[in-house]
Amino acid sequence: MVARNSVTLAVITGAHGVTGEVRLKLFCEAAESLKAHTSFNDSALTLKAVRATPYGATARFAEIADRTAAEKMRGIELRVPRDSLPPLGEGEYYHTDLIGLPCQTPDGALVGTCIAIENFGAGDILEIERPDGGRFMVPMSAQAVPGWSAEAIQIDPAFAGGGS
Repeated sequence: MVARNSVTLAVITGAHGVTGEVRLKLFCEAAESLKAHTSFNDSALTLKAVRATPYGATARFAEIADRTAAEKMRGIELRVPRDSLPPLGEGEYYHTDLIGLPCQTPDGALVGTCIAIENFGAGDILEIERPDGGRFMVPMSAQAVPGWSAEAIQIDPAFAGGGS
């Protein structure tokens, strides 16, 4: 598991061409967001160039010299320290801040733990694992999630029901 003090901005999905470029799946707003960081993964990868593509982005790193090396990088997450990211506005959050938090009703009853955040195009959806191991999903909306803090996520009881 990745430490809470680091944030994954992208993942390498494969090689692009023969000169060591890699394809990226972005978890940030745009390829330009990566340019704010010169190194990733505790300085193991040094960004030389990045550009947007229809499928995400293509990047070049100083440590990846050819296609063979690029292919070996498939699946590597590009992480930066949490404190290197811009401060958040009211109501904003980084996924890493919510994953692992207990989820409870407003009266304090535990319903589970946030284990993942998905986005299928219409907005973020929390995946919550119940204490019994069952799982359910809740939209990250003001109605379903009336609030969250560094300690817990509140889930409206109407969204905490259902089967596993």
